[in-house]
Parts: sequence; C-alpha cells; structure tokens
Amino acid sequence: MVSFDDVESLFSRCASPGIRPGLDRATRLLSLLDNPEGAYPSVHVVGTNGKGSTCAFLASVFQAAGYKTALYTSPHLESPGERLLIDGAPLSAERWMSVALTVTEKLSGDEFLRQDPPSYFELVTATAFLLAREEHVDFAVIEAGLGGRLDATNLLSDVVCSVVASISIDHTEYLGDTIEKIAGEKFAVVRPHVPACYLGDNLALIPLFRKFCADVGALPFIVSEDVALSDAYFSEDGCVFDFASRLLSLKEVGIRLIGRYQASNASLAMLAISCLLEKFPRHSENTIRDGMKNAAWPGRLEILRRGRPMLVLDGGHNTDGVTKLSESAKDLWGDKKIGVVYGVMKDKDYPACLETLNGISKNMSFYPTCVPGMERSLKAQALAEAASKFVWRNKTDGRLNAFDNPTDAIARALDKTEDNDVVLVCGSLYLIGHVRGKIGRE
Repeated sequence: MVSFDDVESLFSRCASPGIRPGLDRATRLLSLLDNPEGAYPSVHVVGTNGKGSTCAFLASVFQAAGYKTALYTSPHLESPGERLLIDGAPLSAERWMSVALTVTEKLSGDEFLRQDPPSYFELVTATAFLLAREEHVDFAVIEAGLGGRLDATNLLSDVVCSVVASISIDHTEYLGDTIEKIAGEKFAVVRPHVPACYLGDNLALIPLFRKFCADVGALPFIVSEDVALSDAYFSEDGCVFDFASRLLSLKEVGIRLIGRYQASNASLAMLAISCLLEKFPRHSENTIRDGMKNAAWPGRLEILRRGRPMLVLDGGHNTDGVTKLSESAKDLWGDKKIGVVYGVMKDKDYPACLETLNGISKNMSFYPTCVPGMERSLKAQALAEAASKFVWRNKTDGRLNAFDNPTDAIARALDKTEDNDVVLVCGSLYLIGHVRGKIGRE
C-alpha cells in the first residue's frame, strides 16, 4: 500500500537540498516530460499573502461553471495530496507515486539533471503539471511557491491571466531586502497581451506594476482602482458584499471565508474572472455566485469549534499576515476574552507579531508553543520570554508558561479555568498543519 510518506521520501531522495531559485533545472525536466505545463490554460497567482485564498475562489468558480479544474498550491497542511486538487478532490497516493516515478526516472537518464538535480519543489511541481495533463483538465489555477520570476510555476506556457495578491516583506534572503525588489520578482510573471490583475493594496507599488505590464504589453487591472466594493457585512459565517467593475457587477456576493481581508481576496479573484468571461463563456451570474460561496480554504480564520470557548485556526505567519488576522479578529471578537496559542519560525519578525496580537483585545491570554521536531521553529521558552513584556491575563509573577507540545497549549487554553471566550491558534502554517487534523478529530 503506497502512502504519501513514500511519495515524499522519493522526492527527498532525488532532489537537491534546500530552496534553489532558478529555471534551468525545471525547464530541462519539463522538456523531458513533453512539456505538460502547456497542456491546459491556466491562471498564475503570485504574492506574499492571500495567494491561496484567491486561488481557492478562482478554482471554485471555474468548477461551478463546469470546467474540469486543477488547483495547485503549496505548502500543504496535513497531507501532500492537498497540493493538487482536481475538481476540489485530491488524487490518491498511488496516482502520485505512479507519475512521480515517471518524473524521477528522467533524472538518471539526463547528464545535466544528474549533475544538478531539481529541488523538492521543482519535482513536486513537475509531477503536478503532469498529473493535471493526465487528468485532462480544462483549466488550472496555479499558485507560485516563492517569488515568481524564478519560480518553477513561471514556466507555465498557456497563462490566460496573471494574478498578483498582496505583497509585503518576506523571504528577503531570496527576493530582496526592499518591498520594491520583492514586488519586482512577483510582477515579472505578467505575460504579453494577457490580463494582469493586482490587488493594489500598497498604492506605492502600483506605478511599478504598471511599468512591468507596459514593458511586456500585459493588460493591467487593479482592484483598488477598478473595483467598487460596497455594503460589506462581516460575521463569523463569512461576508457579503456588492462587487462592481467595468466588466462585471454583482449584488450581495456571499463567501464563507472569514475576515475583512478575504473580501479583498475575493474581489481580486472576481476581477480576474471578469477578464476571462469572453474566453470561458460557461460562466454566468449563478455559477460565479455559487463558486464564490462554495470556496473553502482551511487554516485561515477557520472555526473548528463553536460555542464557548470557540476554537479558531489561522496560518498568518509574517507581519502582514498577522496584521490582517488581528484586524479581523478585533472586528469579530475585540470585546471577548481571547486566548492566543502561537508558534513561529525563528526567521520571522515575531516581536512585531507579538505586539500586534496583543492588541486584538484588552483581555488576552497567551500560550507560547513550537512545532515539535522542527529546528527552524522558535523554542517555546524563547517565545515565552519575548512575549512576557506584554500584558496577558495568564502571566504569573511576570512569566508565561511555555508548551513544547502544541496540543498541551491548546488544551490549557480551552480549559474552563482559563475563562477564554475564543481560543485562536495561529502563527506558522507548519503549526496549523501539525495540530489541525488531531484537533479536528478530538
């Protein structure tokens, strides 16, 4: 019986270690596979935060319109099978292994790839592209991994729309140390004579986006300039809003994803869809409404348990993501007693994130934890010490208890003696993936 652990082991054995931006290895590998990246029209989605949610909206709408749709995203939360969904469902480990063997066998027969093997992400991406071709999909929504310009997903050859979500400072060691350099790596994916849709939440980056589009002849669309979002209502059940652009207007669009920022991601997806209505005529007002309503994206302000205390998961892992999480949590639960279970990677600006989280409510508790077995994860005790400078309800003698096991931290936060109304488990996506399945079952 093949498992996804077996598939991951195969990729790990064959891959070169670490993150290695560049296109030569992936280009060579895809050519040996007869270029599956050109077998279907695709939307290519890049950005720092909001890519996954935007992808989920796009794929759900195309699926609702009757197009057989592939959705490729990363990283996964619980299982590598989540990285590729066909009409919303994962493929089996057996299917992945079958195609992964085809992909990895190409390495041993090619001198260039023997000397310079693809990275883990490049192998997974090539396998996903080949699986999508074998599944005969009508359409694919593809999320970039890191950056855009030198990401393996940028080798897609039938991109019908480029989509750029929110951009902020992250992965500076690979993308550059300024917001302009990082944006340039992402704007570089825009294609000639193809619509390019940008959220435009950072107004200072809009001229740079327009320049990249002008340089290659892309057709620029910007949510902050081209979309009117009005009568928005936010609740624990999602949000409802009116959407109006030059090409599409819909009243009372409903989505299940929670948070003010999800209305922005939804608007970006709808702007991209409006640019594709002529090319993909099965879309209608009803299919767009149904697709937006049915879109799901786990681990982002996801309510796992209602009642008291409510249990919520969110994978906001950088300062911009934590800011968006905190703004939405303050909207929904700012007058409640909130317990925060938080784990973070060492390379993130966790002091700034802690300050932001502390501002959600005037009545906060904090439960520092880490991802077991992950060297990159900040130790729970170090996080507790960094957090101790802020005011928390559960501090004792100026100290916070540290929890090396996330499930212990969550159990304490949920305990009646802690008197929390809402328990928010947040931080690294690795933390959310580690605890989500177990918490959900329990």
